[in-house]
Amino acid sequence: MVRAMLVAMARKTANDDPLAPVTLAVGQEDLLLDRAVREVVAAAKAADADTDVRDLTPDQLQPGTLAELTSPSLFAERKVVVVRNAQDLSADTVKDVKAYLGAPAEEITLVLLHAGGAKGKGLLDAARKAGAREVACPKMTKPADRLAFVRTEFRTAGRSATPEACQTLVDAIGSDLRELASAVSQLTADVEGTIDEAIVGRYYTGRAEASSFTVADRAVEGRAAEALEALRWSLATGVAPVLITSALAQGVRAIGKLSSARGGRPADLARELGMPPWKIDRVRQQMRGWTPDGVSVALRAVAEADAGVKGGGDDPEYALEKAVVTIAHAARSRGRA
Repeated sequence: MVRAMLVAMARKTANDDPLAPVTLAVGQEDLLLDRAVREVVAAAKAADADTDVRDLTPDQLQPGTLAELTSPSLFAERKVVVVRNAQDLSADTVKDVKAYLGAPAEEITLVLLHAGGAKGKGLLDAARKAGAREVACPKMTKPADRLAFVRTEFRTAGRSATPEACQTLVDAIGSDLRELASAVSQLTADVEGTIDEAIVGRYYTGRAEASSFTVADRAVEGRAAEALEALRWSLATGVAPVLITSALAQGVRAIGKLSSARGGRPADLARELGMPPWKIDRVRQQMRGWTPDGVSVALRAVAEADAGVKGGGDDPEYALEKAVVTIAHAARSRGRA
């Protein structure tokens, strides 16, 4: 499903030319909408450096305005007319746009940005029927969609990034596509070779939540050395120990919950366990090697570490290191059985 969505993001109609008479950018993801506009403008300026670009909001496109903007020029100049939030155009202006779609002017590219919902659907349908080049710009609300977006950004940049690096970046940055795209751009500019999880961690480990969950992920995967390295880095950059014990607890509990749950699709298990579907897939990968006894041992280790960092011990750092090692060993308990 995610792959299909990404294909749609890059999809254009059979007319794949940014200088097609009409481009229809559909969706609510601002970054993708802006990219669709920039692609058309860049192509127009490459064809004619003096291209006139008009970027209009619905209130600026009054009845008759489009006819004025697209009327023949004495100098036959190339022009790009961008109409944002086309779903909000007045009824009379929509009539003008529909009429224009039937006979677009030469050397002029019309770009319609439409949210894609029920509002203004008549205009959307008319543009499609007229054969407009279409670019899908869907809002990415699911973590899996954002992860796929990051992977695509690296591929588009011609760079290789490990799956763990992509996931760490999404965990660190969050849901803002502009920030994710900017982070990919920074990493590809600054780093040579394959971008891995350690590199992403060095750049973005200052985000406490992501850093603490990196420690937990490596621990429940049985990767003791990497978990300890992530722990020491987190503590050195000021991550509160209580955040790390919380992340460790969540990681171990997720293993325990999924181990005892009935089999089923990620969406069904997500509803049953209160986890997002993408996390079900991730925990399934992490739980290999775990046994019920291993989960019990790890939970006791987390409880002891929690007490240690909250004043029950003299050395919070040692308490965390001990917990991380115990959890990582517990993650391999099935293999030692």
